[in-house]
Amino acid sequence: MLKGPMTAEKCPACGSKKMITDDTTGEMFCSKCGFVISDHIADTGAEWRSFAADGENRARVGAGTSLTMHDMGLSTVIGSINKDSTGKPLAAGMKSSIERLRTWDSRSHAHTSADRNLRHALSEMDKLKDKLALTDAVIEKAAYIYRKAMEKKLVRGRSIQGLVAACLYASCRNTGTPRTLDDIADGINIRRKDVARCYRLIFREMDLKMPVADPIRGVARIASIAGLGEKSKRKAVMILDRAKKTGIVAGKDPMGIAAAALYLACISTGETKSQKEISTASGVTEVTIRNRCSGLRKIVEGQI
Repeated sequence: MLKGPMTAEKCPACGSKKMITDDTTGEMFCSKCGFVISDHIADTGAEWRSFAADGENRARVGAGTSLTMHDMGLSTVIGSINKDSTGKPLAAGMKSSIERLRTWDSRSHAHTSADRNLRHALSEMDKLKDKLALTDAVIEKAAYIYRKAMEKKLVRGRSIQGLVAACLYASCRNTGTPRTLDDIADGINIRRKDVARCYRLIFREMDLKMPVADPIRGVARIASIAGLGEKSKRKAVMILDRAKKTGIVAGKDPMGIAAAALYLACISTGETKSQKEISTASGVTEVTIRNRCSGLRKIVEGQI
């Protein structure tokens, strides 16, 4: 890497003060005539040294802190590679001692009941992240809400799974991620009623401010599950935009409104989809779809 021009030195050949340094070769030379002033300058950059077993990890720091880890990523761990500092394998007796030390080191990270509770809860969130295809931002927000619930002592005497599900649902609502209570209840394998009860508790006790759910966010998800085309999706978005301007979506279940808009869009575009198929894809009943369609038809009358 070349740096320069520098004016600290003067070229003995041409008298120019414009010097260039090359960090790769360690040379300093004149930018005008090319005369090499020095060929062994000191490197003042970062010192890259690898302490990893493979010798190729040049990272100077570890992973960033995160609320999704019970210790926020600030604790140290005993590595899983059974080699000493020179790279030689450990003896059998020493390997057994190191394994025992690893076990006690892992146990020492959660020595109180609150730490064990948090560790279990964050582990459940990590499992649900893959099951429900949630983003890191949603899990981070859910972990934050759970930690605040622990501070307010809302966890004691209640199911960890129920509170984890409630925190995830609150996080989905807060970030605008289209996930229903049924989706989360099925993912963690508990009753919907238990999730709803825990959600009402944390909503009331923690004074959460939840934005109004946008039904347009649920259109793509329902259409993907039901196998609808792009034309129907765009038509449904147009119907919902018009419905939002008139205020008809206020106070209605967003998934129900989205499912009804998709059903009307299918009729408009000629795509054959029954109410039962859209009901299965959206998780709302056919009766709900019919009731929401009656309101939306007044808005799109003349277009369908």
